[in-house]
Amino acid sequence: MRALHALISHHYWNRAGGGEIVCAGFAKVFDVLGFTPLLVSPIRIDVSRYSEWFGVNISAYPTFDLGFELKAFGMYTRLLEGLAINKALKKFDVKIVFKDNPVPKSVVSVAKRSRVRLVEYIHFPVEVFARGGWVKFEDDPYHAQRYSRFPMNIYFKLYLSLLSKIVRDNPFTDLDLVLANSEWSANIVKSVYGEKPVVLNPPIPPNVGVVENPKAFEAREDIVVMIGRFGVEKRYHWVVQEIFPRLKKVVNNVKLYVFGSSTTKSSRDYYKRVVSTALKLGLKVSTSVDDGNAEVYIIENAPRATIISVMDRAKVFLHATINEHWGVAVSEAMARGLSVVVHKSGGPWSDLVMEGVHGLGYTTAEEAVEVISKLLTDSSTWSYYSGKAVERVKGLIFNKFIEKAIQLIKKIL
Repeated sequence: MRALHALISHHYWNRAGGGEIVCAGFAKVFDVLGFTPLLVSPIRIDVSRYSEWFGVNISAYPTFDLGFELKAFGMYTRLLEGLAINKALKKFDVKIVFKDNPVPKSVVSVAKRSRVRLVEYIHFPVEVFARGGWVKFEDDPYHAQRYSRFPMNIYFKLYLSLLSKIVRDNPFTDLDLVLANSEWSANIVKSVYGEKPVVLNPPIPPNVGVVENPKAFEAREDIVVMIGRFGVEKRYHWVVQEIFPRLKKVVNNVKLYVFGSSTTKSSRDYYKRVVSTALKLGLKVSTSVDDGNAEVYIIENAPRATIISVMDRAKVFLHATINEHWGVAVSEAMARGLSVVVHKSGGPWSDLVMEGVHGLGYTTAEEAVEVISKLLTDSSTWSYYSGKAVERVKGLIFNKFIEKAIQLIKKIL
């Protein structure tokens, strides 16, 4: 008798991001529930480094992919997920499908005929740009940073056009369970479909851990750290240009560390742009943490241990993305006891710092410099927000995510 599978579909498994830890988490959820997790993607799957990246080992689970290698046009791989899922449904005995991108109509049709449960986890309801009900993508800073100019605007508009032809109609009528990563994303979904998804915040990777007693202010250095993939929407270039030079005038010995993944051509190109920008400003730049004489450290694909080591020396975590959907790096920094500063938008502001309760926010460069310098120089302010950060993320540990997700899945089985 064949094992009953739970299918977890993700467009690109081979990187260390927020979407990947969510999908890895659901693989564990289905394992606990007695299913055999089946990892599915149009792109060739390699999860061999998940233990290193997240502290979660999913390499023993079976995989099914279409064998493609990601060279470019990564967004379009999402459009091929339906093909991969439907092929897997023919080959394996599947009870439930989990997908963290919009479920295609073709999958809905096959699932209904086969009585397969469907779960969609919404990081951001990108189909709203094609269907309306929210702002145009050119007016959303997160997407405008990357897609508002030629040729990327053509690239994104074509994606939206193709997506609109294949995407499910109303997730609340077509699917069995609709989840969202943050209150911010959930409210956008509600504005379009009239119903609100269940909010299930992404977990903190187990290998980060929540520090019960973070290092004291006096034991830390005047370091501001940023973490995330190298992409223009992360606005590292803006921090290097607008924030750091002003911050140096207030806190002379401050250092900036930028850690990011660069696994695609576009991310690699942006990494080079950030380095070039810093050098043109006359800043002392290093691409290695071993150089003690630099002012700005721009590090690609650093080991997790290196990132944690720097976080444990730093005082402030800065997040510059506008309308970030969640911000897993923000939660990781909070878990290490850093005081965090985020833009007053998106999931980090609504769900993580809770509009100023567990961290500080800004809307302009001047405001950002003011709050960062305050945290770098004022022990009592830093200690207060360090404690509030740890307090917030205790509810985001991996095991609690698993427990919450299990209860949600049980309701639809």
